[in-house]
Amino acid sequence: MAALWTSDDAARATGGQATAGWVASGVSIDTRSLQPGDLFVALKDVRDGHDFVAQALQKGAAAALVSRIPDNVPAGAPLLLVDDVLGALAALGRAARARSRARVIGVTGSAGKTSTKEMLRHVLAGQGRVHAAEKSYNNHWGVPLTLARMPEDATFAVIEIGMNHPGEISPLAAMARPDIAVVTTVVEAHLAAFASLGDIAREKAEIFTGLAPQGIAILRGDLDVSPILQKVAGQHAAQVLTFGSGARVSLSLETVQLENGITRAVARVNGKDLHYSLGAAGRHFAENALAVIATVQALQGDVARAVTALADWVPPSGRGARETVALPNGACDLIDDAFNANPASMRAAFEVLAATAPAGGGQRVAILGDMLELGPNEAQMHAALAAAPGFERIGQVHCVGPRMRSLYDVLPPEQRGIWAETAAELAAQPDQLVSPGHVILVKGSKGSRVSLVVDALRKLGQAAPNNENK
Repeated sequence: MAALWTSDDAARATGGQATAGWVASGVSIDTRSLQPGDLFVALKDVRDGHDFVAQALQKGAAAALVSRIPDNVPAGAPLLLVDDVLGALAALGRAARARSRARVIGVTGSAGKTSTKEMLRHVLAGQGRVHAAEKSYNNHWGVPLTLARMPEDATFAVIEIGMNHPGEISPLAAMARPDIAVVTTVVEAHLAAFASLGDIAREKAEIFTGLAPQGIAILRGDLDVSPILQKVAGQHAAQVLTFGSGARVSLSLETVQLENGITRAVARVNGKDLHYSLGAAGRHFAENALAVIATVQALQGDVARAVTALADWVPPSGRGARETVALPNGACDLIDDAFNANPASMRAAFEVLAATAPAGGGQRVAILGDMLELGPNEAQMHAALAAAPGFERIGQVHCVGPRMRSLYDVLPPEQRGIWAETAAELAAQPDQLVSPGHVILVKGSKGSRVSLVVDALRKLGQAAPNNENK
């Protein structure tokens, strides 16, 4: 493996003291996924990472980044001693950004961040070496970790930046210094910490304050709050590109057709019709793809090649990935969207489910977990899902969590399935949720843990990606 950090480089970046010379080929915060040669960062979270330093070294870590020497670590062990581990990780991230020649793309938004990041990873892979976080590492430790892992020879870096309370985005954007900053959308999410959509838009717009010189802003231009985004972008960007629907945006989505597992779309770009398709169904994916196409334009990349690559893109697990589960008497389709939920993304998922045809005598089934962080009107927002377009085409609805009880109580008897207080309770009875031919959507905020239901359904048979339309 190529050297990512030497002890001298890391000490210089962090102001720390190396106890020995070492060379690291990666950076890890978890001994369960640590690879030999990684620099282990002893962060404090639920557990203190210092408790795992000895284990990390035994598993082959090149060194450990620590603020104290744990008692069970042998003398002379390769360490980098710093005053504050999280601060040192941030310093590594800033140093990695400073030494890199990569074009950096920062992505934020109320929904679609991870899918857009993965689309960018996919389409840019054919145009250079792409660095991006493996997971949704988008918070105060995830962004510096992603930057600290960035190889010096990367051509592109895609950095996801998230938030759930005011003041989070600006320092992360300043650390990433994106050449291109993307806001996917602004919808009802994190309303427990924000008074209005306008306040959410103002926080999301903070990504533009971190733009590198001559940076380019890409934002959703057809929202009620788009003027808020555009105002901040105009103050910090050398160029602003907008996407969405209507004549006032730079890239306009004209038509979207959802078929069984794919999306076909036509957009108006530079005065011409651009046809593209995606290996997953969803209007929201078509919208995110416009942001990706705008990014490739801003990079002066090969747009035609990017559009071709989009046809092969499928969403990551937990973000709308579709699978086939083999059952003893047949098979069913599973749409795994268990890692994010707000009213807008729920409506988008219902549209996808309504456009997906069950096989044989099957029906459409939705397993819905709580939408979290919605604030004082959360009960009304859950109940209002029953009136969403496409919801009437769902044959049976199972609900998980105390908030989702508000939806369950307004369901007509013919749609009402099972309500469970916790995902674990529902996951204990998977055979009550599925039959051959069913198309099953599982969706909820990550904290609702409906991914447990996904796991239980997979265990009923052998799940495999549905690639029949790819």
